[in-house]
Amino acid sequence: MCSMWGCLCTYSGKYCSWSRMQQPGADGRVEEKGIKGEKGGRGWPGKFGPKGIPGPVGHKGQKDRMRVWIILLAVAVSTEVQNQDSCNERFCGIPGLPGHSGLPGRDGRDGAKGEKGDAGEPGRPGEAGKAGIRGDKGEPGTDGRVEAKGNKGDKGERGWPGKAGPMGVPGSVGDNGPIGPQGFAGPKGEPGGPGPMGSKGIQGEKGWKGEKGNGGNTGVPRSAFSVGLTTATRYPSANAPIKFNKVMYNSLNHYNTATGKFTCPFSGVYYFTYHITVYSYSARVALVKNGNRMIYTLDTYQNSEDQAAGGTILELQKGDQVWLEVVGDSYNGLYADSDDDTIFTGFLLFST
Repeated sequence: MCSMWGCLCTYSGKYCSWSRMQQPGADGRVEEKGIKGEKGGRGWPGKFGPKGIPGPVGHKGQKDRMRVWIILLAVAVSTEVQNQDSCNERFCGIPGLPGHSGLPGRDGRDGAKGEKGDAGEPGRPGEAGKAGIRGDKGEPGTDGRVEAKGNKGDKGERGWPGKAGPMGVPGSVGDNGPIGPQGFAGPKGEPGGPGPMGSKGIQGEKGWKGEKGNGGNTGVPRSAFSVGLTTATRYPSANAPIKFNKVMYNSLNHYNTATGKFTCPFSGVYYFTYHITVYSYSARVALVKNGNRMIYTLDTYQNSEDQAAGGTILELQKGDQVWLEVVGDSYNGLYADSDDDTIFTGFLLFST
């Protein structure tokens, strides 16, 4: 009985037989062609089986070569069976409906390489490619050969006049020409300048001494004094202006020896300094401005005569007073004699 999957009716000679199509197997090895055998005898026709039940209509198969070959082969067999006298209903039934398409077979082996085809027509030119990357700088070439000097060419036509060249270097001064005739007298010139100073003359005799003139005034403020102690004024009273009665300079009388105070005659900046000798007792003195003690100096007596000093710069207004005084009764060792001095000095630096 022909099944509904992969069946095909074939006919050979005077009988019909059915063969089942199997799924394609693996490719066999290609062997050498064998010797053709003798033709066999004709076999007996087989019994025709009962008519099978028609199978269901299969799904529409894919269009492929295998299906086309199956349909064509089935049509050819059916036509051959109808034309055979010996093939009747006893042996051959009505062909059944085509079965389902078989599975696609494996890809066949590649055939032999075909001959080289003719060259095709030239293609259209392609678009211009992008500019390539700039290559590396090549190595310097070798120096060219020096050839022999060529023949002198024919004289060319006269060219256009060139631009004027730069001015040349002045030439050397020529020799003086001959003296010409004397000309007419010119106009009188202007007086000349003073001549050079002459040599120093002989010193004359000394003249008579003139009378003393009046004191001048330079217009520049001046103020200065320098005074000291004597043996009569050593060990002065404490907490009061020291009255210096030894005058070294006080021409302007800005220091008052009776009161012991300096009175400022001009507003400005002044410098004050003092140098003291200490004997028998310690000494502590202060520089005072308008009753305010500005600086102090202390000397603790050791032996013989001690020395101490102090000084400062003060800005004063006209009428301010400055003096020096001993601070405290227990510090009154200020001393002076013919060999040792205690002095007080002040002067104007500049007015304001």
